[in-house]
Amino acid sequence: MASLDTPLKGLVGKVAPLLADNLDLNTVGDLLCHYPRRWRRRGDLTDFRDLEVGEFATIFVNVEKVTAHKTRTGLWKTDVRVTDGTRKMTMPFFSKKNSQEWRFKNVTRAFFSGKVDTFNGALQLVNAEVEALDEGVDETDAEFAGAIVPVYPAVKDASTLVIARCVRIVLDTVDLPDDPVPSNVRAQLGLVGLREAFEGIHRPKTFDERDHARRRLAWEEAFVLQVVLARQRAAAAALPATARRPRPDGLRVAFDARLPFELTGGQRRIGELIAAEIAIEHPMHRLLQGEVGSGKTVVALQAMLSVIDAGGQAALLAPTEVLAQQHFRSITTMLGDLALGGQLGAADQSTGVTLLTGSLTQPQRRAALLDTASGTAGIVIGTHALLEDRVQFADLGLVVVDEQHKFGVDQRDALRAKARDDRRPHVLVMTATPIPRTIAMTVFGDLDVSTLTDMPKGRALTSTAVAPIAGKPAWFEAVWQRVRDEVAAGHQAYVVCPRIGGDEPDVDSVADQPDDIDDLTIPGVDPAATPMRPPIGVLELGPQLVETYLSDLRVAILHGRLPADVKDATMRAFTEGAIDVLVATTVVEVGVDVANATAMVIMDAERFGVSQLHQLRGRVGRGAATSRCLLVTELPDGHPGRARLDAVAATSDGFELAELDLTMRHEGTILGGQQHGRSDLRLLSLVRDRDLIESAREQAMVLVATDPDLAEHPQLASEIERLHETQNIEFLEKA
Repeated sequence: MASLDTPLKGLVGKVAPLLADNLDLNTVGDLLCHYPRRWRRRGDLTDFRDLEVGEFATIFVNVEKVTAHKTRTGLWKTDVRVTDGTRKMTMPFFSKKNSQEWRFKNVTRAFFSGKVDTFNGALQLVNAEVEALDEGVDETDAEFAGAIVPVYPAVKDASTLVIARCVRIVLDTVDLPDDPVPSNVRAQLGLVGLREAFEGIHRPKTFDERDHARRRLAWEEAFVLQVVLARQRAAAAALPATARRPRPDGLRVAFDARLPFELTGGQRRIGELIAAEIAIEHPMHRLLQGEVGSGKTVVALQAMLSVIDAGGQAALLAPTEVLAQQHFRSITTMLGDLALGGQLGAADQSTGVTLLTGSLTQPQRRAALLDTASGTAGIVIGTHALLEDRVQFADLGLVVVDEQHKFGVDQRDALRAKARDDRRPHVLVMTATPIPRTIAMTVFGDLDVSTLTDMPKGRALTSTAVAPIAGKPAWFEAVWQRVRDEVAAGHQAYVVCPRIGGDEPDVDSVADQPDDIDDLTIPGVDPAATPMRPPIGVLELGPQLVETYLSDLRVAILHGRLPADVKDATMRAFTEGAIDVLVATTVVEVGVDVANATAMVIMDAERFGVSQLHQLRGRVGRGAATSRCLLVTELPDGHPGRARLDAVAATSDGFELAELDLTMRHEGTILGGQQHGRSDLRLLSLVRDRDLIESAREQAMVLVATDPDLAEHPQLASEIERLHETQNIEFLEKA
């Protein structure tokens, strides 16, 4: 008998290398977890309208006619005409001898597998693999005709028919281990056993049986992941950290007393929660999410001041120099003389605030490193430069990571490791990109999540509209007239382009491109006749606007290839009102806070993802004046990219858009690393399986609370060990 770890080579013979090379299927467990992507009844003919050019497809058809002739090259060509009952297709077969005509002599219905191609505008499968209905089988037999046939993800050298045959072999020979899902949990939730699940997913007798199998296997995937996360939460709760208890006469109290605005209810509630968590001797691990402009930075600053009051330091890690400099300016402005620690004019209670980025001069860098190592700087704000070995802290008590999705886990872990005496710092992760609940329960399942839902008073709503300019020069002119109107009213505007342009490679082109970015042609129109132009760049549009529509306005450009001092000077000038229109790349996506900016024009908006459009839109509407965002596109109605823009224009609710984005985009790899065998999340869907994930999370928390070492659940421990073997546990631990 074979086990899940048994190599396929000894079971399926010469097919094994094909499965390994083309699909990375090496063991019995790999193959059993290569689940079908759809199922169909054997008697149901395949609708040719479902076929897509380029895919490897398996179709079930009626064979109508077979003809053969010898070509001028000496090869025999056999044309097999098939039908789905309505449409027809011809399957060409080439061979040295006239053997194919005889092969199809008595075939009336068959499966054909191959790559879908076109010839003279008609679909075809060239030299397809064929599986005729079993000889001697009565097609009218209800059991045979109604059998459910799995269709697997396949490639040229390993078709779905080949995979199905191999699966049948291993299902008949495998000796499955004990079920990793505890029997009491299966009984409570009505989940089928492991053997029944594999049989039901690969060769179901009914579609209900298939559905029960899929639910159980997807639930197991969620459960194993949630057990990992629950154990991480439990382990983190046991780690040592320095308690940072509040002081009644400290910086935090002085800062709160000076705030020129009233905190929202959410800011007060979450601020108190964080203060309580950093006051205990175990590290806080909290994710703070909220809409753009919801006041996350104030909450983070309160936490940093609490840590400084208790003798520690705080580090704020930002993904770009523009954002780091923006944080430095906004924090020092909010603190005033409280940020002048060690300088003349400092308040009695004060601290130093240091900026550490890669563009500092050597004297500036030496001073920043000294202030950080000595503890003179209570708050250290920086980019990836903070992660360098030479950066040492006197007593790092809190790590704040802004826009966490811009960082890799190794980078966050490197900063966290700079705490002293093996005592973990408290960690606060922030994002203005709303996270769907299913993502929060998986990718961030080892973090406690807080959400700021209410906006500060005095913030104006931003209206959004799509500007379809293809063939409409008046619309294009209207876009720039709107910008001119805003400037005439004393306001400022952003113009965002997907790329820098010029001859050199972009360093800050769109990073969040939608899944249909490679298919931006117009439906029904020959793409060769109407090719899409390249996305516009800052270096192209900026000079055009200066020479034409915005010739009398103060226009500046900003992008990642500019020297750091130029970028900083440009942003400072825009913040101070010395620039009317800033033509930029996505360097302004996060953290840039200019209350006087009331117009945002996003060029080639279809080149951006939903979340990125929402982030960019959040750069305006940060003051009391009504703001406007225009999504400029050349796509027509009916195009999926245009539908995405219409959805963004229809709502300002970032969480609603996040759920929409999740349904529009591929879900991606949950664990973030290369997946193998049963460790991959192959059936679990973050779109449709929210209830299932919540159920698995609840059961995992109960199990880990009673058996944290999994001593009573050895097979579950074995499944988690498989994650260790693929390094996915290490990824999650660093996250």
